Amino acid sequence: MRVFFLLLGLLTLDLAKAEDIRVLAAASLTDAMGEIAPAYEKQTGDKVIFSFAGSNVLARQIREGAPADAFVSADDAQMNALQKDGLIVASSRREILSNTLVIVVGKESVLKLDSPQNLTQPAVKRLALADPKAVPAGVYAREYLAKIGLWDALKSRVVPTENVRAALAAVESGNVEAGIVYKTDAGISKAVKIAEEISSAEGPHISYPGAVVRNSGHPAAAEKFLTFLRSEAAGKIFRKFGFIVPE
Repeated sequence: MRVFFLLLGLLTLDLAKAEDIRVLAAASLTDAMGEIAPAYEKQTGDKVIFSFAGSNVLARQIREGAPADAFVSADDAQMNALQKDGLIVASSRREILSNTLVIVVGKESVLKLDSPQNLTQPAVKRLALADPKAVPAGVYAREYLAKIGLWDALKSRVVPTENVRAALAAVESGNVEAGIVYKTDAGISKAVKIAEEISSAEGPHISYPGAVVRNSGHPAAAEKFLTFLRSEAAGKIFRKFGFIVPE
């Protein structure tokens, strides 16, 4: 009987250690994180509760005091601003992933867009981008188009969306002729095809930094989850979805 109560006490202690971690993560991470979380939960006993949206929206939520333990952004700009204002734990920050941009069209489209310059043809009346003024995927796309001298010619055709998944959905639905999204988003869709991939050498450096939120109620658990995201087990899943995992 004493052994039973000892085991019960140890089980209760283990359960007490398990924590709920609230992670705010860029919308483009939805599918990969959905596979990573169960593996992490099985290993640690912690439960991961995600909120996915555009990184700019998530950063605003952190500023407004929304409950969060960790933030994984799709660009450095959002994380830099939070760090400057002391809203993340700077020592916990690390780069987790990278990505590339692609031009996508509907699966049945006959448009030939094997070069960004072909986006200027009259047949491309609407070009879906995540909001190029605020959302990382759209900001990256705008910077790239400006770099190659096409932004001025294309900006009047841009249909801004709330996040990269919404830009993908606009192409899937046929509401626009083309879109620029992350390669990883195009990879999970059966309704679009990649017309052109913008190599990491030619396109912008896309960074996904992660950090513990300063007001986290579970900073140690949040740090442990971010460490797991850099593990080989998580990296294998990220690679499966097309992300670039840094050494």
